[in-house]
Amino acid sequence: MPLTALPQTLSLTDRSGSRSGSARMSRSEYCWHMREQLANGTPIDIVRVEGAQRGLIVAPDIFGLRPLFSDLVTRFAHEWGMTTVAVEPFPTEELSPDIEPRFEAVARLHDDRVIGDLIDAAAATGCKAVSLIGFCLGGMHCFKAADAGRFDRIASFYGMIHLPPAWSGPGQGEPLPHVIASPGPVLAVIGELDPYTPPDAVADLEASGAQVVRYADAEHGFAHDSSRPSHRAADAADAFARAQAWLSGR
Repeated sequence: MPLTALPQTLSLTDRSGSRSGSARMSRSEYCWHMREQLANGTPIDIVRVEGAQRGLIVAPDIFGLRPLFSDLVTRFAHEWGMTTVAVEPFPTEELSPDIEPRFEAVARLHDDRVIGDLIDAAAATGCKAVSLIGFCLGGMHCFKAADAGRFDRIASFYGMIHLPPAWSGPGQGEPLPHVIASPGPVLAVIGELDPYTPPDAVADLEASGAQVVRYADAEHGFAHDSSRPSHRAADAADAFARAQAWLSGR
């Protein structure tokens, strides 16, 4: 099933259809889905693919790790053949699912910790070649990781190109200078109706040399969460196909 309308839960089964707990056989590879922690205590969801030649790090949206991202990690690992890790963006906060406290908490994030966690998660894949994909807040973190030197391919889905004023804080830097410093790895997926990526910001991003794919009638968050009113199945399928090709190094 293509990455268009993701279910809220995903049953892990082997190819015979029987339940197999936290592991599933896929494409003649064994996959294990685990909830673990980095050395500093940051929670991660990881699906290890035996024999994987490439790892994939997932930077979640502002709502952080939850069943949606467990499903995404599993789907990326099974369908793309990459050991895949999703990283909690708010490991030191106890936040409700409500949007308001999470918006306030973004200003308290520190880029060194967030990008450092993504890099440490790359090591957890056990792969030399590691790609990065992120959504919304995680898409902004993708831009900030562009010049980290660890990710050879990056796909940012509707990430903020300029730091929103409400998110300014002592640990927050602007995303775009990192892309300007190293645009080569970056593919940006943009909805033209997204208020978080206005046309002048997208023009700045294109001028950096990054690859930009625009979807004319798409709003913020149109691809990764099928429960959102803004979800657009056809655009999501196209965006994920482009991301897969890019992140695979093709």
